[in-house]
Amino acid sequence: MSSMFSDLGLHEAILLLPEITMLSGIVALILIPNLGDATMRIPLTRIRVPVLIGGTRFDFTSNPRLPNHVTNAVLFLAFFYAALLLNPSNLSEYSLEGGPGIGNLLVVDEFSRVFTLLFTSALLLASMATATRMPAMHDVTIPQESDSPETADSKVMALIDNRRQVDFHILLLTTGLGMSLMAMANNLFMLFVCLELASLSSYILVAFHKEVDVGGEAGMKYFIVGSVVSAVGIYGMSLLYLWNGNLDMADLAASWSAMEGIDPLAGIGVGLMIVAFAFKVGAAPFHLAVPDAYSGSSSPIAGVLATASKAMGFVALIRLLVIVTMPSSGQAVWMLAIALIAVVTMTWGNLAALTSDNPKRILAYSSVAHAGYMLAAMAAIGSGLADASTTSMILTAVVFHLLVLVLFKLGAFLVLSMLEAEGRGHRMEDLHGLAVRDPAIAVSMFVFMLSLAGVPPLSGFLSKLLMINGIVSVSAGTGPASATSVLSWAQGVDPVFWLAVAIVLNSALSLFYYLRIGLVMFFETPESDSPLKSSPSLEWPLSLRSVIMICATLTLLFGIGPMSESLLDLVSSAVDSLLSS
Repeated sequence: MSSMFSDLGLHEAILLLPEITMLSGIVALILIPNLGDATMRIPLTRIRVPVLIGGTRFDFTSNPRLPNHVTNAVLFLAFFYAALLLNPSNLSEYSLEGGPGIGNLLVVDEFSRVFTLLFTSALLLASMATATRMPAMHDVTIPQESDSPETADSKVMALIDNRRQVDFHILLLTTGLGMSLMAMANNLFMLFVCLELASLSSYILVAFHKEVDVGGEAGMKYFIVGSVVSAVGIYGMSLLYLWNGNLDMADLAASWSAMEGIDPLAGIGVGLMIVAFAFKVGAAPFHLAVPDAYSGSSSPIAGVLATASKAMGFVALIRLLVIVTMPSSGQAVWMLAIALIAVVTMTWGNLAALTSDNPKRILAYSSVAHAGYMLAAMAAIGSGLADASTTSMILTAVVFHLLVLVLFKLGAFLVLSMLEAEGRGHRMEDLHGLAVRDPAIAVSMFVFMLSLAGVPPLSGFLSKLLMINGIVSVSAGTGPASATSVLSWAQGVDPVFWLAVAIVLNSALSLFYYLRIGLVMFFETPESDSPLKSSPSLEWPLSLRSVIMICATLTLLFGIGPMSESLLDLVSSAVDSLLSS
């Protein structure tokens, strides 16, 4: 691996511009806040020369908002470079002779760059949401509604500690770097290393607000469970290495296809890795630490877990199940297990959300349910009934759902982040009368809830419709052609059809708790009549309220019209690049 990066040339560097940008940002966050007027005396002389590192920090380097500014700029640049590399002509222009890859470990294609866009956009939104709120010590207090603007500003500055801001934003960029490299991984070992790089950073981010007891507890639970499943995944990967002799995905796929029957080492290894990746996507019964992690972390970080981290897990699953272990014909060995996990996950998530009164836990269980919907689509691919076009269609639906999830799922967490700035957001009562306090935010939140429920014409409806259509297309024609009754047809249709039915029924069930949030926002009396503030007082560079409303608007635009078609074309091209490789 070290030799791979030592041989990087201009073309390889261009292919890795988003990752190089994030790595440069990490270095900048380490160096810049420590710049000061320090000097060093030349030995045996009285001459002192500036060394810049240490001493009294310069005014601009001691600015507590500097780490956030740097991180926002870095993530925006990484997003921009990834968007440029989405163009197939740009990829081909800078590709190596063996393809758009870096050695045998990384492959740069449209598929990987679509997910780089997803990761950087989610992290950028989270970074913007934390611009003016960072608890720093035990004895500080958050701004109250009764505070004057001057008092509120002074409290904000007390809450923001420069050194702690640096730690937080380094972790954000490290998470993004790990996620982006993982999306390009063409080797199972590389995939797992990058996955763990992102995961370890996210464990710390969950527990970062240590002033709140629940934050430390949530972070510890998340870390312990995550470490155990990572160990399980590593053991599974070692079995695959013993079976095949290397972990290159193309070689693993060839060996898997050549097997007559299932080798115990290969079968157990794949099963253990599915367990590890199921935890990453929040699938039942491996999701038990997820609700605590979401409720214990800050809302922006919870939003990252529900979108970027979930997408990271699905990238790993897609590479393992579709690229490595998908048979050329017949049912995949993992199909029944994934189908069962999918049904249990979506049902468990929705039933648990119905009984919760904590908005963050409701969204956490909702995220579990959505993992079930996407796993059902994955199971349909492994049914042996899907041809190449149907497989592409289903994968397109899954990736499209992961992309638009950043808008309405993370958008919902950003609304809760606004409430957290007031010390609220952990009770359903905190949402009471939100339409009175801020009608625009309440409408945006309701749009997010309807999209999560899959109500037309929003993007959440389109993504669910595409997944259901893919599953139905797979099972079409499997029932008796001469059926004289619905019952006889239902008895004869392939069981994969019932995965689509499960998605429809669970989506209908989820309407109850999504509409409940809408009900309390518009029809309950608020505990406070004061207007909702997007931040305690200081807003930079774009108000959180504006970001939320942009997310709500895009949630609608990506559900209908030319923008949704353009995004679907982009995703379809990315999926085709994955399958063709």
